[in-house]
Amino acid sequence: MKILHVFNRHRSGGGSDNAWDATIALSRRRGLEVSTFERDSRALPPGLAGKVSAFANGLYGAAALRDFRRRLHDAQPDIVHTHELYPLITPWVLELCADAGVPVVHSCYDFRITCPVATHYDGAAVCTRCADSGAHQAVVRNCRGNRAESAAFALRHAVAGWRGLYQRHVAQFIVLTDFSRRWLIERAGIAPERITVNECAIPAAPAPVDPAGGGYIGYAGRFVPEKGIDTLRDAARISGLPVRLAGPAGSDRRHVDGADIAVTLTANAEQLAAFYRGARFLVVPSLWFETFAIVAAEAMAHGVPVIAARIGALRDTVREDETGLHFTPGDPVDLAATMRRLWDDPALCRRLGREAHRDVQRRFSEDAHFMRLIQAYRRAAA
Repeated sequence: MKILHVFNRHRSGGGSDNAWDATIALSRRRGLEVSTFERDSRALPPGLAGKVSAFANGLYGAAALRDFRRRLHDAQPDIVHTHELYPLITPWVLELCADAGVPVVHSCYDFRITCPVATHYDGAAVCTRCADSGAHQAVVRNCRGNRAESAAFALRHAVAGWRGLYQRHVAQFIVLTDFSRRWLIERAGIAPERITVNECAIPAAPAPVDPAGGGYIGYAGRFVPEKGIDTLRDAARISGLPVRLAGPAGSDRRHVDGADIAVTLTANAEQLAAFYRGARFLVVPSLWFETFAIVAAEAMAHGVPVIAARIGALRDTVREDETGLHFTPGDPVDLAATMRRLWDDPALCRRLGREAHRDVQRRFSEDAHFMRLIQAYRRAAA
């Protein structure tokens, strides 16, 4: 089977970049014939010129479409697998695939199809205004913090929706959780049979740790409001429990400076794994829906249970009273109480950790992930 993968890398990397790289590597290991069409946002010039270029290309990038048409002709794929298309590629490539008679599989790493800024988060809480009443709400709410930029995001979203680029030309959507599947059905009108749930492939550690011996409560990720970092900071103060944060080098520490919380900057996967294995449990306090929360699954892979906000995809990735515990999003008092409960109950910590490790082995194995990927390709080609 010949697959042409299409992806726009982000300036600062991130989960979708990692997922794309992993999909390419796995597909080649498993014998698929893989070719790629790639753009990199780091190629954009800084400042206003870069923003104008990003808008023009995302709305209708003539040069990208010309290059993609040539790549499609040369590769002659059985399937085109698109991932992130903004800002340097454009979803108009989906129409070119349809014209060429090549079925498309599209991976959804965010909520781009139903939200102009892809997050359904307005800076303070979950927001569904654009899905409810139209993309103009992104301008009204100034979702990008700049009126012109918000209008640009709203316009490209509206044009893609008006043209039905995703709805008409994608044969199979791949999502990471049941929550995202339900969201596409209910909010984007996608038929259930056009959606495949395929969780990320996460390798389970050969032997799980004993989490009850962990010396701190862990958090891994960016130190930004939508990740609930303020909620965790306040819960740490209320509970008096030891909390450590792990983030990538260069992380913005404005939301954690001054708090009685230790911060570790991890440079590679080995350091992050050591951080997980030293924790009694991980906290994922997000205020937005999330699409998977890979850090939760990575901690579970080591036998470390997770306390997650009771919101969006987190309820699928972390199973209540099976692989972790849930708390009310944005409520530091509830989070503090939940943290205290798990910290003081080593038997519960061990039970959740053991089941978390088994759950990763069952749901997130490479074999299971690849089988679901092939199912999506076959459904698209049928």
